[in-house]
Amino acid sequence: MAAELGLPFGDRKMTYNSRPAQELGKWAETRGLGEAFHWAAFQAYFGDGLNIYRSEVLANIAKSVGLDPVAAAGVLKNGEFGNAVAEDWARARDLGISVVPTFAIGGEFMEGAHPYEAMAALMNRHGVPLRKEHP
Repeated sequence: MAAELGLPFGDRKMTYNSRPAQELGKWAETRGLGEAFHWAAFQAYFGDGLNIYRSEVLANIAKSVGLDPVAAAGVLKNGEFGNAVAEDWARARDLGISVVPTFAIGGEFMEGAHPYEAMAALMNRHGVPLRKEHP
C-alpha cells in the first residue's frame, strides 16, 4: 500500500523508540517547521530504517529541514518538550486511541492504514478540503 501511495517504506529490521523524535517534532512545530520535520522523520524511519531514538540521527533530520542541529540536541538533552508529548499521549489514552495511525475528526475515528479514497471520504464527511499532494 505504501508503494501505491508513493510513501517511503524500506526493509526495516528494527523498531525504534520514537519518543525523542516526538519531542523534537513538537519543538519543530514551534519553529514553523513541524510538517517538514515530521515528513523527514517519517522518511528516515520508514524509508531508510534509521534509529530515530538516537540524538545524532535526529539532529541530522532537524538540519535537513532547516533547523539548528545544535539547538535540536539541546532540546533533546533538556527534555523541554517531554511534558507536551506526555500530554498528547494522555489525550490519546483518554480518547481510547491505541492504534497507530489513528485519524480522528469530528468524533469519528479511522484506525490503521487505509487507501486514499477512504481517507478522502473521511475528510469530505467533515468538510476538510483536500490538498492535491503532500509536501
